Amino acid sequence: MQTLLTAAVLAPAGLLPAGMVPASIPSPDWSGFDIPLPWGSLRIHAYALCILAGIVVGLWLTSVRWAKRGVPEGSVWDIAIWAIPFGIIGGRLYHVFSSPDAYFGPGFDGTGDLSLIPQIQRGGLGIWGAVVLGAFGAWIGCRRAGVKLTAFMDAAAPGLLLAQALGRWGNYFNQELFGGPTMLPWGLQVDADNANFPAGYPADTLFHPTFLYESLWNIAGVLILLALDRRFHFRRGRLFWLYAMYYTLGRVWIEAMRIDDAEQISLFGITTRLNVWTSIFVFVAALAVFIVLGRRKDGNADSVYLPGREPAPAVGEKADGGKPAGAESDGSAAGKETPKDSAGDPNVTGNPVRDTGAVVSDSELRGNLPDNQNGSGLVSAQTEAVPASTGGTPAAAESRNTGKSGGTDTGTAPEADSSR
Repeated sequence: MQTLLTAAVLAPAGLLPAGMVPASIPSPDWSGFDIPLPWGSLRIHAYALCILAGIVVGLWLTSVRWAKRGVPEGSVWDIAIWAIPFGIIGGRLYHVFSSPDAYFGPGFDGTGDLSLIPQIQRGGLGIWGAVVLGAFGAWIGCRRAGVKLTAFMDAAAPGLLLAQALGRWGNYFNQELFGGPTMLPWGLQVDADNANFPAGYPADTLFHPTFLYESLWNIAGVLILLALDRRFHFRRGRLFWLYAMYYTLGRVWIEAMRIDDAEQISLFGITTRLNVWTSIFVFVAALAVFIVLGRRKDGNADSVYLPGREPAPAVGEKADGGKPAGAESDGSAAGKETPKDSAGDPNVTGNPVRDTGAVVSDSELRGNLPDNQNGSGLVSAQTEAVPASTGGTPAAAESRNTGKSGGTDTGTAPEADSSR
């Protein structure tokens, strides 16, 4: 501490010995690399790599949380393919209009360079535009997938914060968006010949690494959101609005430390950066929405599917996951012997099983049989022996007409069994 106090006194006067320079975060040695091509080279910027790494890790965490909600496998990528491009475009547009001097000139006087607008590799993605337009893209993807946007927002909130934590390191490699001078041991070195080095400061000035502050704040927020969601199981988009409150709370004090050029807005007699006011308004709005959603009663809050877009049950299964009614009876019939009645006929009701094929075959061999359409399906020696003129005995006629085995006529039943 004594060393830091001494450095704070001597540094402005230029009397600080070289051996007493406090520890610091060095400026980056590189900001990307080139890939040789037949017609030139392709520059890969470290800023873009940090953004890409944030997207990949954020999507990974989102996919893990999304899968736990019971959604179709791979649906997170179907949504992300819409959300990511919209988010990048929205983030760039917000940055351009919140810091317009480089693109339109001071006061929109036309002295700026419009060709810089699509050059995202130079830095400049506003989170508010990225969230708003990215949410619109996610809404398109969710509608196509048949799932609720609010459910996806809850699943994506921690991953979004994690992506921001990694993406902020792109500002380090671009040497941009740092805070005011500091003598703290984690002060950031910025190359004096860099275009972002503020005028009027000595070349060895250290600055607050606001990119690091925000990155650490976001990582802590990821852990907090995961812990709160595990405890309270937020639904209807409440975890997303909790993310918005947490992030803006940190963005207010981090943004206030920065000294890079930005639009200044005066409200309520206070003049400060546009992003500070935006963070305050978003925090208030997110808090209000979070409270309102918490008072709503929605019995279907756990479902991730839009009404009428629930997946149909699989073939052979009921909606509750069980077997259909016919499957159980068919299976039992296949695995057991057909019960027989007291006369040995294969039917619990006492009716012989009708075999159409057998009747047709017997008809061809023996000629037309009487009462074949009555449904007995069995050709017995007894029916052949009954004279056609008499119609048989009353018992035999009753047995033939009703289709029963004639259990009372003990003399004919054995013959009927042997004919089969």
